[in-house]
Amino acid sequence: MKYPLSPDVKPEFCTTGSFMRLPAERGNAKVGLVGMPFDTAASFRVGARFAPQAIRQASMTLFPYHPVHDVYPFDDTNAIDIGDVPVIPHNIHRSYELMEEAVGALMDRGIVPIGIGGDHSVTLASLRAAAKRYGPVAMIHFDSHTDTWDTYYDEKYWHGSPFIRAYEEGLVDPKKVFQIGIRGTLNHPGDVQESKDLGYHVVTAGELERQGFSMILEQMKTAIGDTPCFLTFDIDFVDPSCAPGTGTLEVGGFSSRETLQMIRSLTGFNYVGFDLVEVLPSYDPTQITSLLAATIIHDFASLVAVKTKR
Repeated sequence: MKYPLSPDVKPEFCTTGSFMRLPAERGNAKVGLVGMPFDTAASFRVGARFAPQAIRQASMTLFPYHPVHDVYPFDDTNAIDIGDVPVIPHNIHRSYELMEEAVGALMDRGIVPIGIGGDHSVTLASLRAAAKRYGPVAMIHFDSHTDTWDTYYDEKYWHGSPFIRAYEEGLVDPKKVFQIGIRGTLNHPGDVQESKDLGYHVVTAGELERQGFSMILEQMKTAIGDTPCFLTFDIDFVDPSCAPGTGTLEVGGFSSRETLQMIRSLTGFNYVGFDLVEVLPSYDPTQITSLLAATIIHDFASLVAVKTKR
């Protein structure tokens, strides 16, 4: 049986609860979806714990073939959906251990994990798992915030600090980290400079518009090369007119069409993991945010399928 099941086999509304009705296990899997429903490191709105199930539900409207890349991303990679990590809402460190264990188990099998968050703190767990197996990784980070802010109410672990913690723990190669789409108001003049001081490449929304993504892409390919690479996508990279269901809204972002064009151009990297974070379904009754998130995950799997096909 081929997966995902097409609507002429079973109606979209007859779901198994997995992403595009993927099975939990099958042989020679190259992609594995895993839910990370942790959201109590958020500084403002919470509710991203419900994103994995909402995004899976939204995926029912997608079709299995990717016409841009000419692949069946989930069939060409024998993709699986292993369900959600049983996180502990009031214990971020124990939750990190559980998420790292789940992601690491996929990596040990040669499976590229695609995490479905959850707030952005969950990415630290995936980076820990990746660095244990590959050493410091490159990172492509789409976001409106740098998430390199040290503390919040004197707490070091929250959704605004995963990438300063990743730097401190040696999980990433700073020269191969690109933070793309940064915009919005700041607490202090040095908020963006703090990322640059770590050695990260920070591309603000204004710089991205002026240079164009093709130029940024060439810079990334030159800097990253074949280094194992993790791609993390915060849905607030997208303008809230296209993705209102998120926790820290920033106007002046990119449309869903522009976003997909960027993601679809990211072939040729040595991906070892992905995640998509900060979807808050309860703030978007139209479900367009969850649908966009599901589409981006479809694109992530397609990037792996392209490499597998080649």
